[in-house]
Formats: sequence, structure tokens, C-alpha cells
Amino acid sequence: MTRSEALAAAQESARGWDVIVIGGGATGLGTAVDAAARGYRTLLLEQNDFAKATSSRSTKLIHGGIRYLRQANVSLVRESLIERGLLFRNAPHLVRSRTFVVPNHRRLDAAYYGAGLKLYDLLAGRLSLGPSKLISREETLQLLPTLRPEGLRGGVRYLDGQFDDARLAVCLLRTLADLGGTGANYVRVVSLLKSPGRVCGVAARDEESGNEFEIRARAVINATGVFADAMRHLDAADSRPLVTLSQGAHVVLDKSFLPGDSALMIPETDDGRVLFAIPWLNRVVVGTTDTAVAEAGLEPRPLDEEIEFLLQHASRYLTKTPTRRDILSAFAGLRPLAATGRKRNTSEISRGYALSVSSSGLITITGGKWTTYRKMGEAAVALAAEVGGLKKAPPRTRELKLHGWSEEARDDSHWRAYGADLGMVQALLQEHSDWNQALHPRLPYTLGEVVWAVRHEMARTVEDVLARRTRALILDARASLEAAPHVAALMAKELGRDERWVAEQSSAFAELARGYLPGQSRTQPFAVSNRLFNSFNDSTHLT
Repeated sequence: MTRSEALAAAQESARGWDVIVIGGGATGLGTAVDAAARGYRTLLLEQNDFAKATSSRSTKLIHGGIRYLRQANVSLVRESLIERGLLFRNAPHLVRSRTFVVPNHRRLDAAYYGAGLKLYDLLAGRLSLGPSKLISREETLQLLPTLRPEGLRGGVRYLDGQFDDARLAVCLLRTLADLGGTGANYVRVVSLLKSPGRVCGVAARDEESGNEFEIRARAVINATGVFADAMRHLDAADSRPLVTLSQGAHVVLDKSFLPGDSALMIPETDDGRVLFAIPWLNRVVVGTTDTAVAEAGLEPRPLDEEIEFLLQHASRYLTKTPTRRDILSAFAGLRPLAATGRKRNTSEISRGYALSVSSSGLITITGGKWTTYRKMGEAAVALAAEVGGLKKAPPRTRELKLHGWSEEARDDSHWRAYGADLGMVQALLQEHSDWNQALHPRLPYTLGEVVWAVRHEMARTVEDVLARRTRALILDARASLEAAPHVAALMAKELGRDERWVAEQSSAFAELARGYLPGQSRTQPFAVSNRLFNSFNDSTHLT
């Protein structure tokens, strides 16, 4: 379904909708898929792009959360491990197992962490990815060749899940369409419709055209993540806050900092969080911090102190010391924690989710994490059916294979995420002689994937393509900046845009990408990208 088709469907539904979901992140997409799978007429509206905020900025893990065992939150770990196992069944093209190693430096580390991980294994039950194991000092260094050997006694090896968060979001959008539901990006809900005093739909604005329209529904679900309280204030100005915000920052480094396939996990940092250094798409992702934040925003940036924290902690454990010059990209995401009031620190707030219903019938779901998105959607839709008086229907997502499902063996490159669609993607690359060419020498993507993103994945801007349909911005911000004019010119042909649009998009993305390069030059990359644009535009005629 194209965006224009989705907008037409949103406005032309004569009977109205059974469920409108506001928010196109992990929670909103999971909720919409659950509702559509039950047979409810379902519409999802996202104010920006799908997974624009928190849901594309995670640590790329589908996991139980080992540190929650230390907090005695066994039920959350158990639920998360079950959901991890289900996602491996329902989307094997999007998740993979990754070996993690906890290094032991103190005499009791092996017993303490070994016992904790055995409990982790036990809680996963039949959905376990494999048993944890105590390993020797030599085995630890073999798995983590750049780990500092000083004081190392051995380690604990265990398996957990890894994924591409933004690609899972796109997969859920396409699954929604497969089920007969409708999703549209760049559609902002500006107010809630009420009759009399009960929420019965939304007034929305197409952010591209500026057109506003009203849409009726029997149930409206607020799944806007860090913006949940703002949406609740549209319902009632005196709504009390339900969300506490926490920021998690990450830095991306070259693979040489942690060669091999195993990830490093440090169970407790100076701020009480777990630190990860994880191989991902031929890079290493180091994260994450936990910093209290007062206000929500679509484009949070890592604080200088967060970057220093990550670099300092990485240098404690890695023989190759990373500096700011080594950062390929730095990104941050906000966590919508379901808690209010003063806590000792945000790292101690549960990652469980919470559901509420306002006096007017607006359903809000907050908290949670990517791993439990399916369970959250299931709970939200069950409540929506009750509030909206919908015909009871059992949940179906526990065994639902997601769009592109494929068990065929794939490598661990970015191609794997296309799943069963890969053949069609490769066929598209042959439609034009240039489309099989690399988008940039330091990026794994091709020009044809830009076309695929526009035609099949509702990509509307250069940022949509480089930040979320591909992960270029996270893998190498400077390379993505240099590739942006290529992308803008190619998208312009597909979308029927002019050269002014190309220039505006190139400039906007340049400003965005510079924010992912902390403390580095802000002039040279744009000069390079202009040269690339000029050379590319000589052979690309815009409509």
C-alpha cells in the first residue's frame, strides 16, 4: 500500500474504523498488527516517520534483560524471554542469536554471574537459545580478542537475541497491510473527536499537504511513547503525567575495536547500567547510558558527558582505546518509562508497561521495550475491544508469521532483513544499470534499495531512507551525509519532486547528520556531498 492509498483509505472508510492507533513506533505498530489480526478495521497514524524516535534508537537487542534479575523483576525477565523466543519463530529473517561474554575479574564473579545466567536459561524454558557456560581465561580472550587481559580470570558465555529495530518496524507496517489494516506516516493527530464526551475518533492533518480531516473510530489507542502525556493532554488538560523520560546514548565504532562475532557485556557500570559492546552490521555498537530527561523530542542528541562515559568505559575493557575521532556515529533515544514521581535514578525504573483508560475512553499504553511489543499490543487491543464494544475476537499474533517470513539460511548482512522479499529486491536492482551500484564505498547498501524503500516502504524523505529504511546514518554518519544527494536525486524521480526539493532535502539531511558526529568538522562533509550531488545530477534528470 502506498501512502496516497493509505490516506485515501483513512478518509473514505464509510463505516469508520474499529480501532485507530496513534503512534508508529514499536508499541503502536504491534498494537495495530494485533488489532488487524483479530479482524478489526484498523488504522494507524504516525506524526512523523515510522520508528522515527525511540524505536529506531535501541541497543538492537531482543532480550530478557539480565540486569532486571538483579532488581528481582523475575516476571519481566520471564515475559521478555518468552517474547524473544516467539519472535525467533515468527520473524527468523529479522532476529539472530548472538554470543555474549561476561568477563570475570574477581574471585566470586564466576559463581555470581554463572548462577544468574543459569536462572536466565531456566526462565527461557523451551524457548531458550542455548545454555550459558563458564569459560576459561583463554576461551574468553579467544572470543573477545581485544579484551584487556589484565586481571582476567575467565568469563561466562551466553546467547541472546539481536535485531535491526527500524527494519522490524517496517516489517510490522507491511504485516499490517497484509492483514487488511492501514498505516500512514506524516499524519499528525491534532485533536480528539468526542460525542458526547466520549472519544469517537480523531482530527488529523496530512503534514505534507496541510489538509485536515476527521476520522471516526469505536476505540482510540494512544501508543505515542515519549509523547503519550502530550496526547493525553489533548484529551484532558489536567491529565496527570504517566511517563518518566530517560535517555540512552550509543556510539558506533569500526569493527576493529571488537573483531569476531561475540559481544562484550559488563554487568554494572558507574551509573548502575549494563554496558554492551556488540558487533552489528560489521560495526560495533557501544551503549548505553541512562540519563534523566525533562522533555520529549523527536531528535534527541547524546550529551557530551554521555559520550565521554561510553568512551571511558570502553577503554577500560578494550585494548584499542576509542576516542571521539573513532566515532562513526553517535545516537540517542528516549525511553518512555511507565513511572512517575521521584526515583533514585531512572535505571531503577521497571521496563514493564502500563495501560490506562481516561474518563472519555482514550486508551493509553506506556512503558515497555521492543522485546515485549507483541505482548503490549495484545493487552492494548483486548482493552480497546472492551472499551469500544467490539465483537470479542481472540489474539492471533502469538503464532503469526511476520511479513517476509523465511527460514532460508541467510548471511548476517543487511540483506537478511528483506526475508522472502529479497528476490523481488534483487529483481528491482536489475531494472536499471545503476541500481546495483553501491550507495557509498563505506556503506553496504545499493541505489536500488532507495527505490525499493520509496515504492514499497513509504519512505518520503532522505532521512527516512538513510536513517531507517537503511541504517546508513547509524553505521557511518559521514558516509551517509556524502551519499544524501544521490538519494535525494533518485527519490525525486520516484516521487515526482523538483530540484528545489532535492536541494532542501540534501541540506536538511546534512544538518541532521552533523549531529551524529560529535566534536568533528562540520564543513568538509557538506563540500564533499555537494561535489557528489553535482556529478550524480549530470546523469539524473529530475521530473
